Amino acid sequence: MSGYKDGYWWSPDGLRLHYRDYPGGEEGRPPLLCLPGLTRNARDFEPLAARLAGQWRLICPDLRGRAESAYAKDAMTYVPLTYLQDIGRLLADLGARRFVAIGTSLGGIITMLIAATHREWLAGALLNDVGPEVDKAGLDRIRTYVGVGQSHPTWVHAARALAEANADVYPGYDLERWLAMAKRLYRLNSGGRIVLDYDMKIAEPIRAMGSETGVDMWPVMPAFRGIPTLLLRGARSDLLSEANAERMAREIGESAELVTVPDVGHAPALDEPESVAAIDRLLARVLHG
Repeated sequence: MSGYKDGYWWSPDGLRLHYRDYPGGEEGRPPLLCLPGLTRNARDFEPLAARLAGQWRLICPDLRGRAESAYAKDAMTYVPLTYLQDIGRLLADLGARRFVAIGTSLGGIITMLIAATHREWLAGALLNDVGPEVDKAGLDRIRTYVGVGQSHPTWVHAARALAEANADVYPGYDLERWLAMAKRLYRLNSGGRIVLDYDMKIAEPIRAMGSETGVDMWPVMPAFRGIPTLLLRGARSDLLSEANAERMAREIGESAELVTVPDVGHAPALDEPESVAAIDRLLARVLHG
């Protein structure tokens, strides 16, 4: 992807972190702060940026321990509250105090924390296949692969490994789409092998949780009232149940739109026709109310 600038900032505990900054073209539009999932990075938003950059500014951070951001010395800082502090420092450096948060999975949890602590910052929000209650089945599945190192000789091998592991999540993907996903998830290391592009130690806080599914975030939902909010759910998701997604919509009220993306699991890639149309409606509401 071209058309973006690489930017860097320092976390409160001294890590050099990276973000992509895609320029916007329209005055007065709030930037889109794109927050990736647990094992993902700024590259995850390339399809969204390809469609919206030039009209909207996109700020796409690599969370600590991912891609071009530094790895943490203390693995127990790989937790949402620390990510929130890191993102707060980035926003302060950029002078961005009003934005649309687009949060996939873990990025959605960070978005919920922003709503709980600084709801005035949110011009709009997208919670992509995540809610205040994480289904145990999805969390158990995540625990099986996070922090498990992989190494492949070619990009095609990496793509086929992804296809085998995620056939139930994206049953309609062909090799071209698996290759595109591999390029976002993996990197070429100095030994010429294709490896996952994150610190394997990000799994340690999740393993330390045991069988727990995390803090109850339901009290945060009313913070989204009056803020244009899109709740996106994959129809095959094992992380956000249909019942919980519907409850989220009820708790937020009229400012929420719930959209289910058919034949996709956790999480929609934001380039499906249903996702594209829903995001366009969200941004129209941000601009026009």
